[in-house]
Amino acid sequence: MGRDVPAMVFSREDRRRYRDKVRRCLDVFAQMLRESRFEFDEPKAGLEIELNLVDERGEAAMKNTEVLEAIAQPDWATELGQFNVEINVLPESLDGGGAARLERVIRDRLNHAEERARTVGGHMVMVGILPTLRESDVHEGTLSANPRYKLLNEQIFAVRGEDLHLAIEGEEFLETYADSITPEAACTSLQLHLQVSPEAFAANWNAAQAIAGPQVALAANSPFLFGRRLWQETRIPLFEQATDTRPVELKTQGVRPRVWFGERWITSVFDLFEENARYFPALLPLCDEEDPREELARGITPQLGELTLHNGTVYRWNRPVYAVVDGTPHLRVENRVLPAGPSVADVAANAAFYYGLMRVLPYAERPVWTRMSFAAAEDNLHAAARYGLDARLFWPGLGEVVASELVLRRLLPLAYEGLDLWGVDPGARDRLLGIVEQRCLTGTTGASWQIDAVNALGDLDRHEALRRMTLRYIENMHTNEPVHTWPSL
Repeated sequence: MGRDVPAMVFSREDRRRYRDKVRRCLDVFAQMLRESRFEFDEPKAGLEIELNLVDERGEAAMKNTEVLEAIAQPDWATELGQFNVEINVLPESLDGGGAARLERVIRDRLNHAEERARTVGGHMVMVGILPTLRESDVHEGTLSANPRYKLLNEQIFAVRGEDLHLAIEGEEFLETYADSITPEAACTSLQLHLQVSPEAFAANWNAAQAIAGPQVALAANSPFLFGRRLWQETRIPLFEQATDTRPVELKTQGVRPRVWFGERWITSVFDLFEENARYFPALLPLCDEEDPREELARGITPQLGELTLHNGTVYRWNRPVYAVVDGTPHLRVENRVLPAGPSVADVAANAAFYYGLMRVLPYAERPVWTRMSFAAAEDNLHAAARYGLDARLFWPGLGEVVASELVLRRLLPLAYEGLDLWGVDPGARDRLLGIVEQRCLTGTTGASWQIDAVNALGDLDRHEALRRMTLRYIENMHTNEPVHTWPSL
């Protein structure tokens, strides 16, 4: 969501005004799209990384306030749980040495932040779900201090009217209930941003949806939750359940979930914002003073605050973003399917694979989304989350194929082509996509490494095995070597 909000109670009048204001923002947004008022020179890439905080033993550390004070940099922010922080890296072009520069910036900032975190007894971990996280670590008392999280928690439970039910069946089974949204904080992700023109937005969003499954298969890094071994990327079902505003009766009626893949390919970015307003009631009905129609009539770019706030409470795996920078509006696709980690090299490789494909697939003569159903793309996402590189995914022209084979035979060559079109330095291109290739050839992801490491400690209690594995994971993470090269325990 990203936006700070005051602690308050909402009335029926607040909700009516907010709905009207969202509709007014939609009308103005449509006018802006018709009049081509958006800034776009070339595609730009940026990212966010959510991280976990641990103590010397590798256990969750509720220290994000102290850590952020120690870091004291504006590109760092709180996240939902007290054991989370987030870094934001501004978009820039990847041409020339841009890809290598982006990786270097991430590594330098994370190293600096780790040094500062150590001064207050904290350490940072890039991983989809912290393996040592206990169920007792996620409750209302461990929400971050920012009032927006408390307010969001209150509103979600007011809508649900009952505790959250978490049930995930994988290699083992987890079933529990939660009285807050704090289990969502267990999900720490890598979010990739791609700035695009309004005209190209639909093609880019459709392409991002189509490759969500292969992305997750390649990057799976969340096999454990609360001591249970579940999916290769357990973060996907956990996030879907941990912010669900629907009691079981509304699920049965077919009410749409707020963590949402979507239901159709789109023809315009407007489709997504309009769906938000049509399907989802407000969670945070806060109205700005701005009148977007008046602002636009005066030649000032409106912030569309209600539209963007509402969009921030619909958790699409590929989310549209409207933002105003220096008075000029732009659009981004925010890709949210990937877990954080394991190393900065792996993060950079995941980003290179995504950005390479996104330079080619949206502009194909016969786009992939015209040759596969939307349901197949969603099925791919969940199959990849469950089985990782061993998942069987559907792809046009190949039918059902193992994820690693799909990447090697079809997608990796397209990613090379796309990075060439970006103008990425060939040395950086080969190194980053070589990491992707080796993951497929060795069958090693962050998830498989974690599972193998825990199995190697089989004589130990499960939590102690997870703790020791996490400490070794952190050591390997700091080498910045890709996970397929990490030694086993």
